[in-house]
Amino acid sequence: MVVCGDDALAHRLAAELRDVYRERVTLLVPSAREPHRPRVPPASRGLGRASALLGRVSAAVARTGPGALPGVPPPAVPREDGEPPPEPIRVQVAAQVDDAALVEAGVTEAGALALVHDDDELNIHAALRARRLNPRLRLVIRLYNRKLGQHLEELLDQSAAVAASGDADGAGATRGDASTTVLSDADTVAPALVATAVAGTSKVIEANGLMLRAVERAPGQSGPPGARRLCTLALLSPSPGDPPGGAAGAPGAAAGDEGPVLLPDDATAAAAGGCGRVVLETVAYTGRTLRPSRLRGRGAPLASLFSRRLRWSLAGIVGAVLALAVAASLSTGEPPLHAAYLTLLDLFAINEPALDAPLARKLLQLLSGLVGLLLLPVLVAAAFEGLGTFRSASALRRPPRGLSGHVVLLGLGKIGTRVLARLHEMRVPVVCIEADPEARGIALARRLRVPTVVGDVTQEGVLEAALTDRARTLLALTSEDTTNLEAALYARSVNPRLRVTLRLFDDGFAAAVYRTLRTAHPGARTRSRSVSFLAAPAFAGAMMGREILGAIPVERRVLLVARVEVRGHAALEGRSVGEVLRPGRLRVLAVDSSAPDEPPAEPAAAAPPTGDGPEPAHLADELDGYVLRPQDVVLVAATREGLGDLLSRRPRPAAREE
Repeated sequence: MVVCGDDALAHRLAAELRDVYRERVTLLVPSAREPHRPRVPPASRGLGRASALLGRVSAAVARTGPGALPGVPPPAVPREDGEPPPEPIRVQVAAQVDDAALVEAGVTEAGALALVHDDDELNIHAALRARRLNPRLRLVIRLYNRKLGQHLEELLDQSAAVAASGDADGAGATRGDASTTVLSDADTVAPALVATAVAGTSKVIEANGLMLRAVERAPGQSGPPGARRLCTLALLSPSPGDPPGGAAGAPGAAAGDEGPVLLPDDATAAAAGGCGRVVLETVAYTGRTLRPSRLRGRGAPLASLFSRRLRWSLAGIVGAVLALAVAASLSTGEPPLHAAYLTLLDLFAINEPALDAPLARKLLQLLSGLVGLLLLPVLVAAAFEGLGTFRSASALRRPPRGLSGHVVLLGLGKIGTRVLARLHEMRVPVVCIEADPEARGIALARRLRVPTVVGDVTQEGVLEAALTDRARTLLALTSEDTTNLEAALYARSVNPRLRVTLRLFDDGFAAAVYRTLRTAHPGARTRSRSVSFLAAPAFAGAMMGREILGAIPVERRVLLVARVEVRGHAALEGRSVGEVLRPGRLRVLAVDSSAPDEPPAEPAAAAPPTGDGPEPAHLADELDGYVLRPQDVVLVAATREGLGDLLSRRPRPAAREE
């Protein structure tokens, strides 16, 4: 595996590939001597500093495991018995990512290349060079522009297909290996940050609209209201305070095994009732939600076109005109319609003076003229209010006075913009704070009519304007650690029980902040998140050629969650969901059956599924007896060996086959 990058994501990705997937990794970092590379962090300037940073990152990953919280010492990444330690990461420094640097890094023989520079143009140029050097190479590219990423995927995949068709040997295998995946760190980490705001945890798996989380539960402990427990992912090792009947004594556990029992079947999980466990639950937002009417329509509501006082003034004038018309019809004997017409002429002062008319007609004409004088300022006010309303329709909204239980989103950069879009899709009320009126997410907030406060959060009154004292969660996602910390501290002084999530870059600083805030406010949740830490597992899964959605650490072992197509896998195709279960190795969590049934062909050995099948992204516990079709897609939880047996890049020895 080759990783090209100049920031924390590249170093974390290299450590993830080495420590979790046991791959040989080469890290290609730019040279600090080049004046056109100002984005290189100080820690990666030169070979020695890059190696030092890699050592610290690798040690942190090995100590905490993927997805762990800063400041909390979770178990280490698993090192199964008999496995040799991972090879050290090879670091290569190059002035620029050209053909010579890629060849020296081993791209011509590599299985995958990740281009994770924070520069879309640099990543595109390197991807085109790498595809030309090795048409069979699997590419993972970091791009923020979604449309450009789709076109780039099609272009590079087409180039690989053309090269494969011209290759005499192994065209089919080449076509299967040379895939291109374009990822955005903003899109990758947005679900985790949204889940932190909604459920207080970032260990969330999202697939086809489903949001699931793995959480550790003590014996007899139930989940929060609104959450649904789906299955038991692992039985934890017994602790001194646990009652008898722990994981070590559960059925299916090896004799003398003190480690956790991964992916137990239902009978084993039910028998081990006295031990802690890691369960899979649905994620649900239990707070207030936006009304559907506020989600539709980009223009100003008709009720807000005129103020209430102006509407009452117009109603009073209309009532006066009707009363004058009725009085004119009764006093002069004119038909009602003709009397109303004469009244309107008098109202607008375009009728002849009633000099020779009876006294009643003269009085009604004078009263109509007086009402006309009153109508003039009302019409002028209506014109000004309507113009102001249409102008404010394209401006940023202010937070409503009665808003409470909302999420305060600080920072509308590329990360904050993606988080805002997802929160709005979930109908979670949001109030944004942004110091730059020309920021990337301001246009999105204006289009979605999300209340936004434009101002520096470090200035007094900005957090109060966002109604932070009545908020439920604060997401501080700016690119400045000190700004995020200052906002969190001030918000906690206003609302001590506020749930806070900070985006912090420095690991040591994040751990210190987490411990301090947790100690100072034990009744409130505090989370510190790093974009590179959250995005690295997704990039690593794409490099492995598998749709790996996440890794769940369980003590000294890890569970992988992957999205796998049923077609081409004998262990899945034609089998029921219950038959796929392999305790300790593989379990189906959900099935996406949105693809239509295939036309009938020759009779197959396996019986076809009956009925219309489940709905798309249906949970596995509702699919008892459902037979998987070739066009289905399953969400599976597996150990590293179990997933490797299902779809392994490298064949395993026959002695390890079951």
